[in-house]
Amino acid sequence: MSQPITVWLTPPGPNPWKVICVLEELQVPYNIHSFKFDDVKNPPFIDVNPNGRVPAIVDPNTNLTLWESGAIIQYLVDVYDTEKKLTYDTLNEKHLLNQYLHFQMSGQGPYFGQAGWFTQFHQEKLPSAMARYHAEVHRILGVLDGLLEGKEWLVGSKCTFADLAFLSWNTRVDMALATPAGEDPLEPYPNVRAWHRRMESRPSWKRSMEIRDRLMGEQGLQPNGMPKGLTNVAEYEAFMAKSPEEQQKYLDSQK
Repeated sequence: MSQPITVWLTPPGPNPWKVICVLEELQVPYNIHSFKFDDVKNPPFIDVNPNGRVPAIVDPNTNLTLWESGAIIQYLVDVYDTEKKLTYDTLNEKHLLNQYLHFQMSGQGPYFGQAGWFTQFHQEKLPSAMARYHAEVHRILGVLDGLLEGKEWLVGSKCTFADLAFLSWNTRVDMALATPAGEDPLEPYPNVRAWHRRMESRPSWKRSMEIRDRLMGEQGLQPNGMPKGLTNVAEYEAFMAKSPEEQQKYLDSQK
């Protein structure tokens, strides 16, 4: 039996849950070191990842500390997917999987993240920035919709790490685009929507989200990332305008 891998993460962000989902798929033992987003640039985490971004892992089985979610996923598959559950070892398929992982890391994640930042969190509304990144979100979704035409999965006939890498950010499309309540932001992209729902239905993802909800609750946060007690974006913006001390006092009161 392998010793558990330690996963350092802050619960709200999407990237850690790509890694947790892969660990769940492969049934690799792991422990979570959960901490607040405010501390990503502070010790002890900065000693684990000098870049101050989650996730990072420490694997006692190989004495390796690794950060960057894409690199971690490739590592987990290379070392622990001995049955090739989430990968292929044939030449073309192996490189296509890496191609799509790079597309997720360089395209989907950064553009969806920037769209979310300028839509929800930036201190002032910049319509030109919002328009640019909203357009990129739609462009990426359009590319994926075309790639998935007539297919269930990006490569081959099974769900692989390349598919799962896109899952956590796709769950944030509504936030990135400020989609009105009751509307499905993936509706214009039927192939992506069907693919996304197939992945959401997997037990590994359901378990990952149960863990996320528990860890969010421990920090006084709702599943949508907002502090408990806040019901809309306006209330969240008012919360973000408070001092760190006032924010912490509010969070403590909601636990």
